[in-house]
Amino acid sequence: MTRAQQQQRTHERLLEAGSAVFERRGFLAATVEEIVAEAGYTRGALYKHFEGKEGLWLAITEARAEEHILDLGARLDLVADRDELVAALVPAGPAFGEDVPRWSVATYEFSAWLAGQPELAATVVDTQRQREERIAELLERTCARLGVRPALPLPQVVVLIGALGGSLALRRAVDPATDVHAVASGTIAAVFGA
Repeated sequence: MTRAQQQQRTHERLLEAGSAVFERRGFLAATVEEIVAEAGYTRGALYKHFEGKEGLWLAITEARAEEHILDLGARLDLVADRDELVAALVPAGPAFGEDVPRWSVATYEFSAWLAGQPELAATVVDTQRQREERIAELLERTCARLGVRPALPLPQVVVLIGALGGSLALRRAVDPATDVHAVASGTIAAVFGA
């Protein structure tokens, strides 16, 4: 293996280990030591690749967000009417599965921690807004193609759907009996009208 390939492998193993530890322990309880032990590396490797636990978290969330946007774009390209649009926007199956509520809890922990880090918070918010703009563009194309008019401006719809999804996943983590799919479907259907 070349040095570049070894570095890429280290990078990927740290991302995988970080995801597993964050899901299992949450953002606040996860430690650098636990992450590097799971990956089979040293603290130095994590700091070299990600500059610390926060940088690793941001790299993981960026990769997950990019995957989500690509998946959403593919699903939106296939919708033929308003009902299919609503279905494409409502997480189904594994989206409210076992791992997502744990990840949502970790995300809320990170957000609470981030509130006390104004410089990093500004960077994270800027990145989130860029993602939301991309999602709003996907929705704008789809709504125009279908002749659907949402009850709110699309940038607000994107924020609402993101907040709803995160909150419902967190709700499912503490109250598995809640039918989060029905709540999400009803809310998004109301936003996109009849």
